[in-house]
Amino acid sequence: MAYAIFKSGGKQYRVSAGDTISVDKLPVEADEEIRFSEVLLVHDGSETKVGAPTVEGAGVTARVVEQHRGKKGVAFKFKRRKGFHKTIGFRHHLTKLEITGIEG
Repeated sequence: MAYAIFKSGGKQYRVSAGDTISVDKLPVEADEEIRFSEVLLVHDGSETKVGAPTVEGAGVTARVVEQHRGKKGVAFKFKRRKGFHKTIGFRHHLTKLEITGIEG
């Protein structure tokens, strides 16, 4: 089974063809193709190529499924013995990708 590890938004993702993942928001529209060239590792089933820092000529192509927001998170601040409590909610802006191919 072929897989690759690529970098997007300062994070690393391990993907295979056909996987669906959510990454930090990318400036692309729904149903567009996007290619990630910052591939750190490629495994094709028998051979593994490790980059230093990236694999030359390797790439991961994906189709943008949708732009969405993640689950609600809570940032809670307090200072002990002072009566200070502050709660702030947030939702991350994400892009859902369907991996269509791995080259390299």
